[in-house]
Amino acid sequence: MTHLTPSLTPDNRCPMFVDSHCHLDRLDPATHGGDLAAVLDAARARNVRQFLAIAVTLEDLPALVELARTHDDVVISAGIHPLHRLAEEPSVAAIKEAAERVAAVAIGECGLDYHHLDNHHLDKAAETPPSREVQRERFRRQLIAARELGLPVVIHTREAREDTLALIREHSDPAVGGVLHCFTGDLDMAREAVRHGLYISLSGIVTFRNAQSLRELARRLPLDRLLIETDSPYLAPVPHRGKPNEPAWVVEVAECIAAERGISLEEVAAQTTANFYRLFRAAAPDAPAEVREALRSAGLV
Repeated sequence: MTHLTPSLTPDNRCPMFVDSHCHLDRLDPATHGGDLAAVLDAARARNVRQFLAIAVTLEDLPALVELARTHDDVVISAGIHPLHRLAEEPSVAAIKEAAERVAAVAIGECGLDYHHLDNHHLDKAAETPPSREVQRERFRRQLIAARELGLPVVIHTREAREDTLALIREHSDPAVGGVLHCFTGDLDMAREAVRHGLYISLSGIVTFRNAQSLRELARRLPLDRLLIETDSPYLAPVPHRGKPNEPAWVVEVAECIAAERGISLEEVAAQTTANFYRLFRAAAPDAPAEVREALRSAGLV
């Protein structure tokens, strides 16, 4: 286990945070007047200094590339969300080509979501989600593409525990790994994922009043396997519930984890930052200069 200690953060009095999963191309217009530069500046003011902007379709990629070109602290993924409907499923080769073309640091957001499939009848206006078979094949192809590219996977899983774990075991590379993002599963699932080289990312849900099981998970999982995220513009943490989420509020997620573990905010910030760059190695060249030096000293890059 390699630790990045608080003394290696850019300013020990103001620890560095990473928002490991945000949808910067989908922020709510009500957030800072829809001005993305203002949204990012608000996060930077709280020392959130790296952002992973997540694709949910390959059609998102041109806009995400422009975001990364415009903002040095933004890196991007390439992938297809399980609920996105497609006329034709891309091949493994097509997924790999798209990811390489945009210099993606990860494949995803990919995975399985049976909740919306099983509950579609409750919302007649919603588009019918892809079937289980389509979702599994799409996930399989993205896992294979990630393995062949040596990139980590960003995995969305909801009410699909056994199929998610089975496909991970069969097709992912534990040496490269990935993350179960916005995790809401149980401790046993998290531990099984960790055994297969994955990280667990906690979002604002961990702050919700009814999320006692997630807070227990935040206490019991090894800190060197945790990431923090906002999933902006969704799932704003307490005390911001009911508002569109934004990257600045990843700090509230870290504060909750620190409180639950009885450790300092600086330690959570330092270790989750180290975890991020250990997993998303292609993002390390975009880290702040002083963080790159700390990563080199810690043997992470």
